[in-house]
Parts: sequence; structure tokens; C-alpha cells
Amino acid sequence: MTQQVPSTEPELAGVRNFRDVGGLPTVDGRRVRHGVLFRSGHLAHATAEDAVFLASLGLHTIFDFRNAADRRLEGPDVELPGVRNVNLPLSDPADGAEFWKMVRDGDLDQLRAILDGGKGADRMIASYRTIVKERTGEHARVLHALAEDSVPALMHCAAGKDRAGLSIAVTLLALGVERDAIVADYLESNAKHRRYKVRRSGASASAYSPEVMELLSPLFDARAEYLTAALETVEETWGGVDAYLERGLGLAPATRERLRARLLD
Repeated sequence: MTQQVPSTEPELAGVRNFRDVGGLPTVDGRRVRHGVLFRSGHLAHATAEDAVFLASLGLHTIFDFRNAADRRLEGPDVELPGVRNVNLPLSDPADGAEFWKMVRDGDLDQLRAILDGGKGADRMIASYRTIVKERTGEHARVLHALAEDSVPALMHCAAGKDRAGLSIAVTLLALGVERDAIVADYLESNAKHRRYKVRRSGASASAYSPEVMELLSPLFDARAEYLTAALETVEETWGGVDAYLERGLGLAPATRERLRARLLD
């Protein structure tokens, strides 16, 4: 039996952007069940108290969408007894060692060169579109696993907003959640206590100057235009959500119904 999760969002010391996706409404009047689908940033820095809370959720599977570079930087997830860990790397919107090195170490002129004039937001939009079009195998694997046995489940990447955000959005599309509710859940990652902390190598105030933070903001924001671009790509590439789920992800109607039965009230 699925454990009941307290309605009050927990304050986790070493895990950012954690939340239960339960309660979101579907177009046919149902709601996502509480205690079956969670999302967060990485679990590598979870404290002992955080681990006790996470273990209390009765998780079956943790889907980790970080790539090898992320895992080297942050470390592996905390081990939770009896929980299956599945690593399905998805492309980081700011992928590339050189790009991230510039984000962390670059001076103001270098950051202007790679991010100014809308280049940062354009990079994010292009990446969201690419993940939807080219990572159908990974998203298919997640949905089929959830339909079979992998709930309760937690999905995370590094910050819990881009790769996990898209994977949660795809799952919610399959459940028939209202589009506005999908976008609203995605934007919850902007809450101050949930945001990924920007880490720059310089200790001086200039490393975090207002202009630097403004240049970096497209990479660390959850923006409706990013998710909208991904949803538009579904329409442009497959002609609609149903076709995307069936042809793009190989999700047969019967499998989709099993998924809905497991995750919806």
C-alpha cells in the first residue's frame, strides 16, 4: 500500500526542489494521487535526516537523469534501502565541459559572449526541443516502468527543473493532466527555497555581480517559454499528444490505462 505523505512540504537540508506531484487535476476530472510521484534535485548531498524522510516514502524506483559529468561533480545519490536506482542520462541544457567551465570561471566579457542578447534563453529552448525529439527511448522507458511496477517513484536530475521537469511533464501528459497545471508545476522550481544555488569560482563580489547573475539567469530559471517550446515540438513533430505517446514513445492505449490506474485517484 502506498504510504501517505504529509501535506506539508518537508524542509530537506541537502536536497533542493523536492515535491510531491500529487493533486494536479486531469482534463477528465481526476487528480494525480499523492505519494506516488515525486520530483527533486539530486540526492548526493542528502543528510542523514533527509535520507530517513526519503526512506519513509516507500519508494520503489529513483530515476536519475544526470549524466556522468554531473555525477562526478556532485557525487552519487544517497543509498536508500530497498530502492531501485535507474540512471537514464539526458542532455543537460548547459551541456559541455567547456560551457560549464565558462559559467563557473568566466569573466564578465566571456559570459557576455556566450549568454548576452538572448543567447542563454535560446540555448535552453533549443535543448528542450532536442530532449523531446531525441530522447524518446528514455521517456518511453520511464513511462513503461511506471505502468508496470515502479511506483512510488522519484525523478531527479541536478537542479530538478530541466531534465526532471521535462520527464515529469511527459508523464503528466500521459496521465491527461491539464496543460496549465503542468506548466504551473514546472514553474514551482523558481521558488527561492527550491532554486539551484549558482556556484562561481571567484570569491569576490564581482563574481556574483548583478550583471553576471542576470546573464546566468536563463540557465537557472524555469521559464514557461522553455516548456512551451517542448510542448510545441510534440505538436509539430507528431501532430499531438496521443500520437506522440503512441508512435513516439510506443505507449499502447492499454499501457496508458495501467499508468493512469497506478497514478491517478
